[in-house]
Amino acid sequence: SISERVAEINAELSAIQKALVVITGVGILSAVTSDDYNDETPPVITVNGDNPATVELGSTYTDAGATAMDANHGSTPVTSSGTVDTTTVGSYTINYLATDLDGNTATASRTVNVVDTTAPNVVVTGSSTVTVELGGTYTESGATATDASGAVSVVTTGTVNTDALGSYTITYTSTDASGNVGTATRTVNVTDTTGPTINIVGAATVSTELGGTYTDAGVELEDLDSRTITLETTSTVDSDTLGSYTVTYKATDSSGNASTATRTVNVTDTTAPTFVSSSTFSVDEGATAVGTVVANDLDPRKITFTIVSSVLAITEDGV
Repeated sequence: SISERVAEINAELSAIQKALVVITGVGILSAVTSDDYNDETPPVITVNGDNPATVELGSTYTDAGATAMDANHGSTPVTSSGTVDTTTVGSYTINYLATDLDGNTATASRTVNVVDTTAPNVVVTGSSTVTVELGGTYTESGATATDASGAVSVVTTGTVNTDALGSYTITYTSTDASGNVGTATRTVNVTDTTGPTINIVGAATVSTELGGTYTDAGVELEDLDSRTITLETTSTVDSDTLGSYTVTYKATDSSGNASTATRTVNVTDTTAPTFVSSSTFSVDEGATAVGTVVANDLDPRKITFTIVSSVLAITEDGV
């Protein structure tokens, strides 16, 4: 082609010029260059690397530069101009300029696109897994978010029902100006670690008469978990034996939590012995024995008899 042939001729002339400088000197070179040759071909600039180039918002951009070659003078210096603001999404241009020794100038450019493809970083405030007692109060701690584009907000979704056992999820979402979405979650476990409340019906300490029949008044149960509560009652009361006894109540809820309560039962004897022998005796004058006095009592232990009168004289008919 014509352009290729021109390049070849220029190269040949350049070689001739160098030879003339060596052999004849600058005078002949000046004559040849001024009379027979004029270089009007600019250098060719090659942009290194990607064009266009892409860089992430908030990162560091390092330009790969460009090189230039001139048909007559070989490698030619390249200068660049333009800046890339990696803190702002947008399209930027880097310009390259090369000028050969004959003043021919070439230009090229690179487009640098600053893009935001990174979602905001959402950080949960406090623990990402928390536990709250059934029937208690849950206080949300929220979350924060950061993004290369600047300040971003956080939207919180999800609810916790502290009156129902279960695992609940709170979701935190942050969206930046480029539409990138970042999320984080917190797990809230509503648990039951509290045993049922046992309310003793009546007094916690009662008394029952020896030999009688003891009937326990029972208890009333309360629990945050509305499911089944199991009650076990254990009694050691022996109403035929004086002493202090215990009735134990154990209540277990559906979560396996157990509570206990006790009632004290005192078996007492407040009933006096009952005489079963006759209160009237007939004896002969001068007798030394009157008769036998007999009494019964609920307490099987020994009954003590005491003679209240100090003198019993039987000397004649009468009482």
